[in-house]
Amino acid sequence: MIVVDTNIVAYLYLESEFTARAEAQLRSDPDWAVPLLWRSEFRNILAGAIRRKALGFDEARRILAEAEGLLAGGEHEVDSQRVLERVRDSDCSAYDCEFVALAAQLSIMLVTMDARLLKAFPKLARPLPAL
Repeated sequence: MIVVDTNIVAYLYLESEFTARAEAQLRSDPDWAVPLLWRSEFRNILAGAIRRKALGFDEARRILAEAEGLLAGGEHEVDSQRVLERVRDSDCSAYDCEFVALAAQLSIMLVTMDARLLKAFPKLARPLPAL
């Protein structure tokens, strides 16, 4: 089991330079955990794609349903105190620290391509593996 940030989920559904790596990560470790916040972040990513006309509305709805199905059972409440502790110890946003706090709470790694998180929390965060 791993915690993934919302961008890792997005890489699965929206073509990017990291899509193949996210797909490989899912094949090697399909048990993904996320804080509840991921839904709002993912909807915002889809909203941006709709506004840029990179996705149609129906396609965005299909992607959202598929992602929600993928993460069903893997969504977790995050202890606010743990989030604030990570904020205190870094220059990362509270949003990003939710993912770090969840990884610490579950005693597992966070997979992210966010350079700031990788630098601030090297014991809890690692990048997608190279292909």
